Amino acid sequence: MTDAEIRRVRATPRGQGGALSPEAVRRAADTARQDSREAQRERRLTPGTVAALEAAGFARHFVPRRWGGEEGTFGEVFGAAVAVGEGCASAAWCAVLWAAHGRFASLLPEEGQKEIWGEGPDVRIAAALMPRSGSASRAPGGWLLHGEWDLASGVDGAHWILLVAPEVTEPDRPARLFALPRSLVTVHDTWNATGLRATGSNTVVLDATVVPDTRSIRLAELLAGDATGVPRCHAAPAHLAGGLMFCAPAVGAARRALAVWTRWAKAATPGDVRPLDRPSVQERLARSAAEIDAAELMLRTAAQRADTEPITPEAVAVNRRDAAVAVDWLATAVDRLFRTGGAHLRDADGELHRHWTDVLTVASHGALRLEPAAEAFARALDTVGGTDDA
Repeated sequence: MTDAEIRRVRATPRGQGGALSPEAVRRAADTARQDSREAQRERRLTPGTVAALEAAGFARHFVPRRWGGEEGTFGEVFGAAVAVGEGCASAAWCAVLWAAHGRFASLLPEEGQKEIWGEGPDVRIAAALMPRSGSASRAPGGWLLHGEWDLASGVDGAHWILLVAPEVTEPDRPARLFALPRSLVTVHDTWNATGLRATGSNTVVLDATVVPDTRSIRLAELLAGDATGVPRCHAAPAHLAGGLMFCAPAVGAARRALAVWTRWAKAATPGDVRPLDRPSVQERLARSAAEIDAAELMLRTAAQRADTEPITPEAVAVNRRDAAVAVDWLATAVDRLFRTGGAHLRDADGELHRHWTDVLTVASHGALRLEPAAEAFARALDTVGGTDDA
């Protein structure tokens, strides 16, 4: 890339709110909250919410500075996604994934990055990474890719999409990531989940298409990060920060669920008795509030670890452990509130019900399963040397 091209890209106007500024994030959170009912009904974010999230700077957050991006921190995007999650967890989910997928695309070859961000950094990138699907085989100029992929969150509002497929001509069939313009895939409306309902996590289908080498990378290389002197956000392995970013929407939703529930608990019943005056309700409030606070504190500590501390297998294992445990605490806390609330508070169309289903859906994500996280943590501890027999 020439100096002239770099200057032209950096001159591209930034999103209206800039780099996850508190004001821009607040506007995005307010828009997502106001549009949440429509988004739930349509099972995808509204154009207004998509525009507000872009203006806040989520899509550009991890984009290299040479393309006009921010090369931001994990702590910043975590905090911003939590704030948006209080208004709408689905909006926060798409926002944090658009940021994360920009980080992945930053590890593509230089020419591929130029294709994506040559016109500016505010490019929304969807992805269907796991489980790997489709098939890829060598072709002149690149890879012949085709197939069907599920769970492409935010694909309706995306400009590009990342797809993972096995190299079918290799004996061990290693997985490979490919970047394509969103216009090349057909979206099938298959997403009809109870939680994170507005994420539009639909199925995408790609007819046989040649993807150049400049827009492809082995998945193992991508997940390992780049340790060759690049910015910290690109050097970090996927597991160092992936879990905590997945958790951010659930933290915001849990916060809001607690606020909605507390409003109910403070209101007097027809018998002029408030639920909050009952010892059992007070205990449930204390437990859930403490679990939500503890989960958020643990995740913010994990974000600081991802941003500033040495990248080691132990740090990766601890962050995976903490994300899995934290989201379990969030699910437990919100489920307790939901079971305690009055009958009308649990209405299917009510706000508490939406936050409850959103938190439980986040907690069920495969990337946040405790079993593999616990195994990785135990192995790291065993490698370092764990117990003191003295």
